[in-house]
Amino acid sequence: MYIIGENIHIISEKVKEALKEKNAKFFQELAIKQAEGGASALDINLGPRKKDWEEVFPWMVETVEAVTDLPLSFDSTNLMGIEAGLKKVTKAQAIINSTSAEPERLEKVPLLAKEYDAKLVALTMGSSGIPVGADDRVTIALEQLIPRMLEIDYPMENLIIDPLVLTVSGCQEYCPELLEAVRTLQFAWDPPPAISVGLSNVSNAVPRENRALINRVYCAMLMGVGLNMMIADPLDEPLKATIRIIEEGDDSTPLGKLYLKIAERTSNMEEPIAEDFDLSDPQQLDIWKTVQILLNQVIYADSYLQQ
Repeated sequence: MYIIGENIHIISEKVKEALKEKNAKFFQELAIKQAEGGASALDINLGPRKKDWEEVFPWMVETVEAVTDLPLSFDSTNLMGIEAGLKKVTKAQAIINSTSAEPERLEKVPLLAKEYDAKLVALTMGSSGIPVGADDRVTIALEQLIPRMLEIDYPMENLIIDPLVLTVSGCQEYCPELLEAVRTLQFAWDPPPAISVGLSNVSNAVPRENRALINRVYCAMLMGVGLNMMIADPLDEPLKATIRIIEEGDDSTPLGKLYLKIAERTSNMEEPIAEDFDLSDPQQLDIWKTVQILLNQVIYADSYLQQ
């Protein structure tokens, strides 16, 4: 699994404070921890940075590249800030996160990615927003995103399609559709573009104590449909254990067998069933309940594990 480490994110109060203070040590330690945790790249999410982008983006690149050779992913709506950061990159091929099919971004962002030989994350959303259905998201990729890349002779091997994970809290009907979008996109072009998702988005606005479980279960389902790249937390040891179990086919424990069964069912276009689980085991029961909300079979509530 190619993990783009998500931990340098402006939504974090610690990141906000460190950025305000230009605390290089904070960001360098966080970069090192993510690298040691197995991250393949590091997401740098600084938000729009409308006032100080000329200073902040280059400073962040220099700060992080001083301690790691990992690729940096610029996650911002500020194209001028992204370009300021790209100009300072001296090590691995950078990633721009992201363009969408919205006309202005689709016009400008791919050209910037081509100019700086950066990989590009392209979101399956247009001017009318994010469609629910898998087919509609795939259509955006086939009819808008990929044709634009071909038009400007952008290298297809640098394109990363993101069919967009949305939270199970409030956007529950999107969750099973995302699985089918990932499955289909792998056959949408020859050769197919890479596919990535923001895993943690599925548990946004969910009580903190339930977020990790939802992320793990959804990860198993996504791996079942062939996902091998994601923005996620490389410091989440149980999540990494789940990834390892599925990658290695490790059925040496009851939990390992269960996650493999979930991935297998999803791969075969089947839904996990109650008989796959030992419902007398509280841990497996929680996983079964989580599968049901992610497949939109049971209406999500913050208290879903107590129901």
